[in-house]
Amino acid sequence: MKFQPDYHNIVDAAYNRVPARLPLYEHLISWSAMEEILGVKFAHLYSGPEQDKDAFFANYCRFFQEMGYDIVTFEGCITSVLPNGGALGGHKQGAIGSWEDFEAYPWDQVEQLYFDMFAQDFEALRRNMPEGMRAVGGVGNGVFECVQDLVGYMDLCYLRADKPELYQELFRKMGEVSLGIWKRFLREYGDVFCVCRFGDDLGFKSTTLLPPEDIRDNIIPVYKQIIGAVHEAGKPFLLHSCGCIFNVMEDLIGAGIDAKHSNEDQIARFPEWVERYGNRIGNFGGIDTDAVCRLPKDEMERYIQDVVEKCQGHGGFAFGSGNSIPDYVPVDQYVHMVKCVRRLRGEEL
Repeated sequence: MKFQPDYHNIVDAAYNRVPARLPLYEHLISWSAMEEILGVKFAHLYSGPEQDKDAFFANYCRFFQEMGYDIVTFEGCITSVLPNGGALGGHKQGAIGSWEDFEAYPWDQVEQLYFDMFAQDFEALRRNMPEGMRAVGGVGNGVFECVQDLVGYMDLCYLRADKPELYQELFRKMGEVSLGIWKRFLREYGDVFCVCRFGDDLGFKSTTLLPPEDIRDNIIPVYKQIIGAVHEAGKPFLLHSCGCIFNVMEDLIGAGIDAKHSNEDQIARFPEWVERYGNRIGNFGGIDTDAVCRLPKDEMERYIQDVVEKCQGHGGFAFGSGNSIPDYVPVDQYVHMVKCVRRLRGEEL
């Protein structure tokens, strides 16, 4: 029988309600993995004209449905359109290092550049969304990642010490631009999405990348504004953030996040996140991406069973990798992970 998606399952999980069935969730999945599993080459169609783009999204959505997902995950990243950006993703020299750079930067162009790049994607996604499905995602990159893409992490730390007013103003201005993009996105494409999210990696293995007080003063206020806009549109908000961020989790919950994604076993196994926060927010994740890559299939099955058993009775959660499925994850290992969860849901495969 063809799998019948129901996006309400992921909405329930995001609102910390126990869904009718345990939903599968991935932040990102390699397009090459999708092609291998479907047996169809379609990634090249993404950059083509409207007909090709429709064919891309038809296959993209079909992948999620055939794999047993209730939703499609998709986002358009702000860092893709930042003029002279690339200090974060491309390790380029930062575009802003002084007040002169800040004042000369074309802030007022960023919103239109964003929709020039991604409007056709959101429209094609809408046209090709299977019945019963919606998307999770929206406007990719939180304010921290955007600022890093314009300055660079190391130079941002120098700015913090040498030019604290500019350091603070960067977050405020980038937050203003991000909020404008989000508000327009919600007006024009909010119907395609059932859960809104951005990714903003605030931490690394042992702690946050910036002092917690800086996150509280400069980043959390921007989150609160965007989350408020998402809530006004009637949707839950999911934060994806890697790293050890326990020292700002109370602030993030206070800002209004409905759910959180990302876990690494070397920081804390997923059941610990659920134990700590499952009475207040939904939790997305489950198995460390490294475990998806390395574990023998019988060990992976036991790992997944253990996580699911420990998380039951602690609010809403959605299961998948703790990060994403990039190119280096063996496709057969990823498929086995999905099959383990679907069997636990009682599906015959």
